[in-house]
Amino acid sequence: MTDAQETAADTSLRTTGGGPPDDGGSSAEKAPIPLLEPREGIPPVIADEAALAEVIAAFAAGSGPVAVDAERASGYRYGQRAYLVQLRRAGAGTALIDPVACPDLSDLGAALADTEWVLHAATQDLPCLREIGMVPTRLFDTELAGRLAGFPRVGLGAMVESVLGFVLEKGHSAVDWSTRPLPEPWLRYASLDVELLVDLRDALEKELDRQGKLEWALQEFDAIASAPPAEPRKDPWRRTSGMHKVRRRRQLAVVRELWQTRDRIAQRRDVSPGKVLSDAAIVEAALSMPANAHALAALSGFGHRMGRRQLEQWQSAVDRAKELSEAQLPAPGQPVTGPPPPRAWADKDPAAAARLATARAAVSALAERLSMPQENLITPDTVRRVCWEPPESVSADSVARALSGHGARPWQVELVTPVLVAALSA
Repeated sequence: MTDAQETAADTSLRTTGGGPPDDGGSSAEKAPIPLLEPREGIPPVIADEAALAEVIAAFAAGSGPVAVDAERASGYRYGQRAYLVQLRRAGAGTALIDPVACPDLSDLGAALADTEWVLHAATQDLPCLREIGMVPTRLFDTELAGRLAGFPRVGLGAMVESVLGFVLEKGHSAVDWSTRPLPEPWLRYASLDVELLVDLRDALEKELDRQGKLEWALQEFDAIASAPPAEPRKDPWRRTSGMHKVRRRRQLAVVRELWQTRDRIAQRRDVSPGKVLSDAAIVEAALSMPANAHALAALSGFGHRMGRRQLEQWQSAVDRAKELSEAQLPAPGQPVTGPPPPRAWADKDPAAAARLATARAAVSALAERLSMPQENLITPDTVRRVCWEPPESVSADSVARALSGHGARPWQVELVTPVLVAALSA
């Protein structure tokens, strides 16, 4: 009996009648079942090496896929490290691990190396899991599976409710998970996040198979699991919110100096950069170019409860930007690799603009027929690159090679090649 079936049979875990939707999709006739408690209760948080060794042994001896989730403290702490790791596997139950107390989980990762990991929105959790030594070789992403299967809402709660007929507890996803000790309601929420994840995986696998999309999904999961860590962003300060208002190079230098100063302080204090200084305040200072700390204090985001020493620190950053030579000032924009923005195509290359318009319409129509988001059928960037620089001789083979060269998976190449050949030949 699966977790879902056991939970449905246990009336102490729900407040209303009903059960999971049957294979005929009769969920509309049954009230969804609120999950109030994990099946075996809330497990203790693993916070020492001896307890971790027991968990590793238990999960290594378990069977089937392992559900994995991680909680971060986005908006509270610097970076995206994990502050709680949740796992569930048949034969092992649920485990909650504190990666602050147990920062090296590579032995656990090794014990599960040959196991399929089930994650929801895997690309969000994999970076922080990699930092603590947990790297899957095989995975199943329930969020991506939902997108490929055509579900309109693919959040974990929405998927569990629509596919399995249960309602997960809400309200703790955005809390400060670096809090210690973690409150019991948060631990209950974290445990329930992996309670039915394998059941959801099994149901989605059947649905993808029914739609003839299972092989597509498996190719996507393999691509995620085999992808190398993302390269650090170049000039991350350029992503400051409100940068579109900043046009002069000297003002860009102010943004850069303030952003880098803020980042150093945030990293040293281990707090979110936005809690040190807001993006809006950085842009305001860049546009105003204050002459001194007194003028800076008059700007929004600086005057309220900010001490003299802090003001002088920010003003020093502004002054450093003012003192830079012209050669040291940042360029107005980052070097562009690949096609220009589509809005400029009509002027730069009208023929390419026409190709892109035709290709976009064709890809959109195909995605609609397949009941999946257009960006999951093929990335918009790939379509732009092929339309901007199409093969010299347009054919199925040449277009397929171009798509593969831009990272498209075999299933995407097979489906998209015919519509792009038609668009490029029009």
